[in-house]
Amino acid sequence: MQRYSLEQQADKIEMVLHNYRLPAQVWGGAVLPNSIRYYLRTPVNVRVQKVAALAEEIALALGVPQAAVFREKDRINVEVPRATPGTIRFATILQRLPKRLTPLQGVLGQDSDGLPLLLRLDAPVVTHVLVAGTTGSGKTVLMRQFLLSLAILYRQGQVQLLLIDPKQRGLQPLARLPHLWQPLASTGKDIRRLLTEVLALMEERDRRGISWPKIVVAVDEVAEVAMTAGPPAMAALTRIAQRGREAGMHLVASTQKPTSSLLGPLLKGNFPTRIVGAVANSKDAWTASGVADSGAEKLSGSGQFLAVVRNQITRFQSSWLDGGEIQRVTTWLAEGQSRRTIVERLDQEG
Repeated sequence: MQRYSLEQQADKIEMVLHNYRLPAQVWGGAVLPNSIRYYLRTPVNVRVQKVAALAEEIALALGVPQAAVFREKDRINVEVPRATPGTIRFATILQRLPKRLTPLQGVLGQDSDGLPLLLRLDAPVVTHVLVAGTTGSGKTVLMRQFLLSLAILYRQGQVQLLLIDPKQRGLQPLARLPHLWQPLASTGKDIRRLLTEVLALMEERDRRGISWPKIVVAVDEVAEVAMTAGPPAMAALTRIAQRGREAGMHLVASTQKPTSSLLGPLLKGNFPTRIVGAVANSKDAWTASGVADSGAEKLSGSGQFLAVVRNQITRFQSSWLDGGEIQRVTTWLAEGQSRRTIVERLDQEG
């Protein structure tokens, strides 16, 4: 977007706030892949909620579908969607990572400062992760990216994956990864069998005090698991969520709406970390994030997410990863290619 257009939008934001007797100044901002963010400077007596209440008026003045107003660090931000969204390449984020990483970190995407955002699964405040959002929010792409990054960044002796995909669409492209401990499970019978074996392994590792290699149990669409595999599968997932950390097991699951009626209170309560994409309304935003006024209902979808850890919210954009790239990376990993080689080949193809 041209500079004069950005300045015109900034002027309109200031005008709306001044019309409602809220003195503010736009002092900077950032052009993100899918949105434009403006930084506001306000007097100390201006509350964030008063500015947020004018989000619809700001959107109307700018001629955009919606505007999000939220606090980040020590500033108030106004974020509006771009007319022509951009993308972040998976290879670009991988290139920016440090050469050495402490286990067990996977790629979420790019934060609002343009830096890679990683999530450390074995951190005490993380452990298990629930990804929530409506259809089209980008949940499946995010999970594929996160799991594939673990396979790229860590050897099989460090991390192994278990994939549960009742629809046979979300995680199916990862089915040939050499890091799989067992084949991908999709039918109700296979899901129950796999989870029975996981529970037995968890108890054995717990008795022997073993927590390596780390095991990540990934579930695409928990609601489908409940329908196809029934209460035994949900009970097994709950036990993994309750006791898995000591045995080096971590649960990464997705669902459209993480209600207690779907997950059960014990399973829902054992997801300390939430990754939230676009949702329908503020009620769904609270259900998905576990915090009030998260602003998830203002996300535009297409890979915009909130990472909620200990009630602290980090906004980020996930990268784009198509099926062809996943297939090639899976082949390279099976051939024993190094992280450096994989990143270089992905970059050359881009």
